Amino acid sequence: MSDINKLQDLEENNEDKSIVSQSDNDLTNDSSLELNEAEQAANAVNSEEAVNANTTVDEAPNEDIEKPNANENVETDTESKAVETEKEEDEVINEIEESNAEDAEDEGNKERHTIEVKEYDTMSLEALAIELEKLLKNEKVQAIKSHVDKINTAFKTKFQALIDEKKEEFLNDGGNEIDFYYSSPVQKRFKEAYKEYRKRLNEHYQSLEKNLKQNLADKLEIIEELKGLINLEENINTTYKHFKELQERWRNTGPIPRDKYNNAWNSYHHHVEMFYDFLHLNRDLRDLDFKHNLEKKLMIIKRAEELAQDDNVMRAFRELQELHKMWKEELGPVAREHREEIWGRFKVATKIINDKRQLYYQEIDKVYEKNLEVKLQIIADIEAINNQESKSHSAWQKKIKEIEALRNAFFNAGKVPIKVNESTWAKFKESVRTFNRQKNAFYKGLKKEQYKNLQQKLELIKIAEDNKDSDDFEATTPLMKKIQSDWKKIGHVPRKDSDKIWKQFKSACNSYFDKLHAKRNAANQENIDAFNKKNDFLNTLKDLKLTGTKDENLATIKEQITAWRTFGKVPNDKRYIEGKFQKTIDGLLASLEMDKNEIEMIKFENKLDNINTSDDDHRNLDNERSFIRKKIDEVKSKINQLENNLQFFTNVDDDNPLVKEVHHNIDTHKDALKLWKSKLQKIKDLY
Repeated sequence: MSDINKLQDLEENNEDKSIVSQSDNDLTNDSSLELNEAEQAANAVNSEEAVNANTTVDEAPNEDIEKPNANENVETDTESKAVETEKEEDEVINEIEESNAEDAEDEGNKERHTIEVKEYDTMSLEALAIELEKLLKNEKVQAIKSHVDKINTAFKTKFQALIDEKKEEFLNDGGNEIDFYYSSPVQKRFKEAYKEYRKRLNEHYQSLEKNLKQNLADKLEIIEELKGLINLEENINTTYKHFKELQERWRNTGPIPRDKYNNAWNSYHHHVEMFYDFLHLNRDLRDLDFKHNLEKKLMIIKRAEELAQDDNVMRAFRELQELHKMWKEELGPVAREHREEIWGRFKVATKIINDKRQLYYQEIDKVYEKNLEVKLQIIADIEAINNQESKSHSAWQKKIKEIEALRNAFFNAGKVPIKVNESTWAKFKESVRTFNRQKNAFYKGLKKEQYKNLQQKLELIKIAEDNKDSDDFEATTPLMKKIQSDWKKIGHVPRKDSDKIWKQFKSACNSYFDKLHAKRNAANQENIDAFNKKNDFLNTLKDLKLTGTKDENLATIKEQITAWRTFGKVPNDKRYIEGKFQKTIDGLLASLEMDKNEIEMIKFENKLDNINTSDDDHRNLDNERSFIRKKIDEVKSKINQLENNLQFFTNVDDDNPLVKEVHHNIDTHKDALKLWKSKLQKIKDLY
């Protein structure tokens, strides 16, 4: 190669190196790697390379905005706006690079993003434990860290709320705070799963730390080999092949500690640049590599532009991170005339995706704000219930169901902005605690009342048991009915005693009434037998013929009446047979030639005999006596009225028909009065 051509190549190479690489400076947060003595020696290949070595990198994000000259003292407005825009773009890219540096330690990063993130806040304690066990069984432990952290937070929050509620109940029941303890099977299940997760995660990190250190040593060794390439005196093709092998080894070497990531990459990339500077001696190889890198980067840009149209914002952003990692770690520089154009296109697609991501987060923030409104309304509803006064068990049961529904609604309402998460939870917890205090205070008072009711019912049980064997049914039956009525009027007793005392009371009452019913059943059979006998006797009485003297016939009739009484009482629904018998006797008496009043007295005596054989004889006798006295008063009143009427008949003969009629009525009423008085005397004789 002629000296002129060498000079031309040198000038072109130096011109390429004068462009400061924005991409690498920005992606590494302006963290430059100090060169050691070996690197400085390598930079001394020629004087011009040594001058520009520290500023020459692959292709940089800043290359699309030309840096001002050292002699320029002022920036135009356009340049100022460009710088601001550049800062915004740099922040996006820095964010991606920082994330990639952090993820470099995590070889399970890609797998983590494929795992569904569920609404853990809305899940029950048991469901959270099951979900943790499922993740441990089906996923790599390094891929589920964020999921497990969220599950653990949700479980702790909900279980603490449950503990607070149980503790409140324990204290309200008279327990001592120091004695309170609560555990549940679901807590034990969750702890065992979480313990297994921590164990496996620690084992993973121990293994990972060992691998990271070895990978770092391997990459530092690759860097040392890169340093030596420019000092080798061998065929350039052989050196280039060795260089490509080192690049492949670098890409295939696993992750390294994140705190070493940027420095190691900067050092590696610096020496790659140094090799490309050295490679200017063979333009064909360099141009071939530039062409290959350009093709790959255009493919990356095309994919980034496709992702910019993807509706799945988070998926697009995650893939964009991988594209930046490929751009930075797997591909070298391109020809100078393409650098600004392709980097600009890549940044545009990156900004579109990031803007959509920011908009996505803004929408999430709006959802969180709405969730906050819902949760604050739920808290207000709970406080409104707390302000309602309830004095009955049913009313409190209704409120308990309402609070439970509101609690579930609160947990299902979703996330709220993180800045108000703790304060919102504190308000909710306090409102529920207030309700629980009021509820426990009510039931504490209710327990006192229930204990009082228990004592009253125990007293009724004692009365029932003391009288269950009594044979004095007339006195005991009303008493037993009364204590049964009193039992119903007494309120609830403690649940643990309710069934026991009811069975005890019921047993005593049943024992008495079974005995009473047995006696009544026996008496009913006697009444049925009496009815059958009376029915047969009545049929024979219908054929009775009176053929003797008046006294003999009267004696016969009285014998029939006496025989009828010997049969006993009939059931109440068969009492009609007594009327039939009375009509038959009346017919027989009517056939006798006897005084009407005498016959009436015989009938009345028969009636009194029937009254004396009934269960309610005293009451019936009282009613009969009252009726007779009323009739006596009525007859006397009529006699007095008639006698008063006679005083109006002055100067009228006693033969006057009207006067005769009055005297006849007076005599009739006097006979009736005599009969009623005789009946009254009969009743008095019975008393």
